Amino acid sequence: MGLAQKNSKFYTPAEYLELERQADVRHELLDGEIYEMAGANKRHNRISVNVVRLLDTQLLERECSVYGSDMRVKIAATGKYTYPDVVAVCGEEFFEDETEDTLLNPMLIIEVLSKSTEGYDRGGKFEYYQTIESFNEYVLIAQEPFRVEQFVRKERNVWTYFEFRQPDDIVKLHSVNCELVLQDIYHKIQQKFPKEVI
Repeated sequence: MGLAQKNSKFYTPAEYLELERQADVRHELLDGEIYEMAGANKRHNRISVNVVRLLDTQLLERECSVYGSDMRVKIAATGKYTYPDVVAVCGEEFFEDETEDTLLNPMLIIEVLSKSTEGYDRGGKFEYYQTIESFNEYVLIAQEPFRVEQFVRKERNVWTYFEFRQPDDIVKLHSVNCELVLQDIYHKIQQKFPKEVI
């Protein structure tokens, strides 16, 4: 999802959360500034729904939870609040307060890429996520079939990279012990081909 700066007023986390819990649209907080989240298109939403459904089915009988893009995540080291497209955690979940709408300990974060956010998702946002101690797996999904990238934390600052491009490729999610087949991720997503030049 894209970001559009809302205004330049400085907000404390408490002020931000008070406003956000009453807002009709979602916002991120970074360095005291609030940024409005741009809406997602059909393909973005379809992929996100597919992934949540696939993970939730596999995690149904386990002490794990998967959440869609309405679950806010706080990055404690930076004070940033953000909304990943998909987030999962196993074991005890920790929230900022009793409202339980701001997760503190995600293990797996998945972002569906768009033209407006791809650079941020790959760069600054990934760097922010890496400061979360529990976070150890990052997946980036392109909107055009078929391309999925996976980063798995091996040590504190060491990540292993995997790329998947075939419909029958299987992404093995180590953090939550699940699997995603690319053709299932892209279910109901038609591949776009360039128009033939006549």
